[in-house]
Amino acid sequence: MKFSLFRKKKQQSQTETPAAPLQEKPLQEAATASEAKPEATAAVEPAPIQGSVASAPEKKPESAEPLSKTYLKAMPLKTAADIENVKNEVKNGNIIILRVTPLASKSIDDVKDVVNELTHFAESIGGDIARLGEERVVICPPKIRIWREKSPGSSDALPTAAPTAA
Repeated sequence: MKFSLFRKKKQQSQTETPAAPLQEKPLQEAATASEAKPEATAAVEPAPIQGSVASAPEKKPESAEPLSKTYLKAMPLKTAADIENVKNEVKNGNIIILRVTPLASKSIDDVKDVVNELTHFAESIGGDIARLGEERVVICPPKIRIWREKSPGSSDALPTAAPTAA
């Protein structure tokens, strides 16, 4: 049905007589005419229509912070002092994948302290933290959650790489 309407309109437009060609003024006459009436050539913006979408004022976000992008950043944890950079990045809304191997090669106790501090930090801001394999930790800002698969035997102890005492 749409196609038949389109064809009718097209046929009607083809049967109409073309408009008379525009007459061109010489360049000098056009230039003097525009100089004589400068107010006629000024661009005038149309008045906004009441209730239209175009006339609605643009709303700014409710928060005072400007909208920014979220980045996924990988960072090595070389010393315990690097934890402040990690916290700042997460506060700015970035997701951090933290490689703890450089610090673990120096001190396992420092890694445990740093991970505990980051866990408390993530909980305090409403973020999320999880382990990725043996040497990485991911820390997410608020409103971003880490998916965790719920296994049916989740109450069982998870196997570890540490040797077990017999």
